[in-house]
Amino acid sequence: MKYFTIIASVLAVGLIAYNAALLDFNNPFEGESIVALITIVLSLCVILLLQILRFSKQVDQKLKGR
Repeated sequence: MKYFTIIASVLAVGLIAYNAALLDFNNPFEGESIVALITIVLSLCVILLLQILRFSKQVDQKLKGR
């Protein structure tokens, strides 16, 4: 599970970097820029959810250790 979260986080960061290059800062809500903006927001959500999953697994392991 640890490797899955790391790989998925790296892929999400890669998607953020790629879509940031596609973004048109003069017109961010028109054309392909809106798709890039949506993908950036969704990638940030994926990273947040993966971090929550990782922390919940750590808490679970500490509670089982008692």
